[in-house]
Amino acid sequence: MVTDSARISQMCRDLLSTVVSEMGGQERPGQVAMTDAVDQAMRDELHLLVQAGTGTGKSLGYLAPALVYCVEKGARVIVATATLALQAQLAYKDVPAILDASGNVLSRRPKVAALKGRNNYICLHKVRGGSTRAKGQDALLPGADLIGDDDAQDAEYVPESALGAEVVMLREWAENQAEESGLGDRDDAPPHTPLAWAQVSVPAHECLGAQRCPFGSECLSEAAREQARNADLVVTNHAMLAIDALNDGRVLPEHDTVIIDEAHELVNRFTRAASKDLSPAIVTTAAKRALTWLDDDLGADLLDQADSIAHALDATAPGRITEPQSHVIECCTALRDITRTAVSQLGRKDDDSEELTDAQRVQAQAAMREVFETAERIVQLACADVVWVSESEKGYRSIHVAPLSVGGLLRENVFAQSTTILTSATLCIGGNFLTTARNVGLSAREQIEGDAPEVLETPMGWRGVDVGSPFDYSKQGILYVGRSLPRPGRDGIAPEVLDDLAELVWAAGGRTLGLFSSQRNAVAAAEHMRNAIPGISVLCQGEGHLADLTRRFTADPQTCLFGTMSLWQGVDIPGDTCRLVVIDRIPFPRPDDPLMAARSKAVEDAGGNGFMTVSAGHAALLLAQGAGRLIRRADDRGVVAVLDPRLVTARYGGFLRASMPPFWTTTDREMAIGALRRLGTS
Repeated sequence: MVTDSARISQMCRDLLSTVVSEMGGQERPGQVAMTDAVDQAMRDELHLLVQAGTGTGKSLGYLAPALVYCVEKGARVIVATATLALQAQLAYKDVPAILDASGNVLSRRPKVAALKGRNNYICLHKVRGGSTRAKGQDALLPGADLIGDDDAQDAEYVPESALGAEVVMLREWAENQAEESGLGDRDDAPPHTPLAWAQVSVPAHECLGAQRCPFGSECLSEAAREQARNADLVVTNHAMLAIDALNDGRVLPEHDTVIIDEAHELVNRFTRAASKDLSPAIVTTAAKRALTWLDDDLGADLLDQADSIAHALDATAPGRITEPQSHVIECCTALRDITRTAVSQLGRKDDDSEELTDAQRVQAQAAMREVFETAERIVQLACADVVWVSESEKGYRSIHVAPLSVGGLLRENVFAQSTTILTSATLCIGGNFLTTARNVGLSAREQIEGDAPEVLETPMGWRGVDVGSPFDYSKQGILYVGRSLPRPGRDGIAPEVLDDLAELVWAAGGRTLGLFSSQRNAVAAAEHMRNAIPGISVLCQGEGHLADLTRRFTADPQTCLFGTMSLWQGVDIPGDTCRLVVIDRIPFPRPDDPLMAARSKAVEDAGGNGFMTVSAGHAALLLAQGAGRLIRRADDRGVVAVLDPRLVTARYGGFLRASMPPFWTTTDREMAIGALRRLGTS
């Protein structure tokens, strides 16, 4: 007798097989293993960390069982991606294509919806002049008060400007969306600049709410949320998942399972969502928006306090703040008290106020409350937070507060609420899942070995599964480590390293993706290559838009692309365009990074090894991601060159190498050069 569980498991495999066949693909063992693992996790209601190497087809590997459970079990599944680009790819291309190819496996076509943050949708209240246009200001573009710079704000009054034309175009598009029952999704909008979009959208904390907004019944963001509430499968992103967790599950619809793609980014995305920033410009902008409704003295105090914070920041060296008596904390304390009063004044109701100015007041109050809450959190200097001062490249200083850890937030508000599945090509750090599990709030004692579910004292039982990769890394790639090169120092990239790099690039005939630890090193390497090998074009991040540089790199094989962290992850350039990936040094976090240093100290205070847990774990993940840029399809061949001897000489080198694809490894430069030259003649 076939059990219901066995029937559903067979349906998961049948759907996978049918879709792969209909799409003209071939069955991949790793993809089948992933489908089985996700099916088992959903059946047993146990959490799953599944590593699926590049080329596995992991999207279909988890979507097949997810769709079956939506139809057969009436489950609602949330899929969260790291980027809006992958979210759109899944929601509007991959999932519809899978459903079109599913044949008769599913008894009905499940409903699918995409859900993003509120500022990714057109705000009709703002578009129709509800938030900033007042009597005598008909030429003012909506949202101009958000610019924060007096000169930029003045520019908004020029109707012939390019910005004005963009906003007019977006307004017309928004009205068409409202008439045609569209969602006003930014991805569907005509081409526009971020500044133009900021003037037709609204941040979540400034939204009036559907009940208060005069256009609440037509709200496009609310329509998207209604679609999500009626959907079986909801495709969202890490930021929305974090916002839902921070708001006790009030943002996303109720669900049974969460599948988190690109899960190696999850901790960073949650940290970003739970962090706050404060600067003189932020205070000044909030104050100017509120002046109309504040007492003159209070308004002046607010503007004066922005100046006081600027002076305090100028007198404070960048770095972590731990002393309550520091000048910055004292200024934030005064700011907290002033903004508390301002929030109260802005909340007073004037019976004679017009609906328009009342809406403006509500939004000004929301902006002021944001400043108040940030200042209050900063001055608390809580043990669970890290507060620090940073300085931008242009010399502007800001104050930041971020959680020391997001593991507790993930554990209580994600894992404890529903079955959670994390997947990525890089979840095994140092050869196992324990580092990743610990970072997201799971413990080693909760790991379940084997297939049979176990009864634990905690509902946090989890499995780790590595389904491998369809690529034969040991035959397709070589890892060359510059053992004889000098250890990296603070004086920039060494001449010996530049010489090694030139030899490798020459042997590869260009075709090089250079991943550097700093912009200074990337620029120095680019200049050296241009002088040493004149016939090879070298593109460097910062010399143009990254998308355009990547396109040019892909189009011309005899080209190199050098850059920093933006290139370490997410760049997909298969084929002969990229035969050599160069990593100048092990990507440890900066020793003066306040958040990473605080996390390392917290591990040490708890009796652990802060360096291995935080710094080495961070470096291992980036090395795995960076080295993964080389082999993107079955016929790719090439060399990953790490020009840092510590990868083979330091005690932690084995831990780092265990996180990288299993390339054949050598420290012989001539062997790597020979391999690259042979590839050039094949």
